[in-house]
Amino acid sequence: MTGLASAFRTLAVTAAAGLLAVAGAVAAPAPPASAAPEPKAPREFVALGAVDRTIIQEMRYTTAHNFVGEPVDGYRQPLCILTRPAAEALHRAQVRLLARGYSLKVYDCYRPQRAVDHFVRWAKDLSDERMKGEFYPLVDKSRLFADGYIAEKSGHSRGSTVDLTIVRLPALPTRAYVPGERLVECYAPREERFPDNSVDMGTGYDCFDTRSHTDDPRIQGVQRANRQLLKGVLAEQGFVNLPEEWWHFTFKPEPFPSTFFDFPVARRSVAGH
Repeated sequence: MTGLASAFRTLAVTAAAGLLAVAGAVAAPAPPASAAPEPKAPREFVALGAVDRTIIQEMRYTTAHNFVGEPVDGYRQPLCILTRPAAEALHRAQVRLLARGYSLKVYDCYRPQRAVDHFVRWAKDLSDERMKGEFYPLVDKSRLFADGYIAEKSGHSRGSTVDLTIVRLPALPTRAYVPGERLVECYAPREERFPDNSVDMGTGYDCFDTRSHTDDPRIQGVQRANRQLLKGVLAEQGFVNLPEEWWHFTFKPEPFPSTFFDFPVARRSVAGH
């Protein structure tokens, strides 16, 4: 009997161990799925700084000083990325402006689709009006799509569109925006609105107002001359202005006229180009 009991005990222990092993196999977490690699830019894209180091870059969407009020999705680093033909055309325009004592300054260049999607989500959230006082004081947020200020696709995502201005040299630094500071209307007189080292264009950048239309008749004198200087020097190099935004230009012909890219704005996206 002793031998038989011992055998039963051995069988019981073995069975229990097997059950534990099976249970452990069921409960063990699956190995984490490997993350999909981030898309990179095609070889036709370059960092603007690799083509022209003198053009000033003030990339607004990496900061909280924009109409959304926070850094925008997809902007990993304050870097202007463009298709090479657009970057080279900006370089040629810069050479002409430098001879006259001016410099170009870019606010936004290539824009990933995920950033455009961020704008769309923000525009649909009618409760978020933290930056209304500066960027769209006279526009009801519910009309941003109907009035054309926000869209689900942007020419910036094709890589040959740039938002920019002109700065008189020597360029003074622009002070940093302090989140929560008092906002002033983007069409207020230059000495009242948020400071910018740009020449006076009549409104600030990304001002959702008809006064931002390049040829708005209310913009006269030096302000109008400054807009025409920017438009003229860029038109000579193949850039076409968007009439509703004095700062918005697209190089023609576009290398990617119908492709909307979504690689992040980061140095690694154009590394080695």
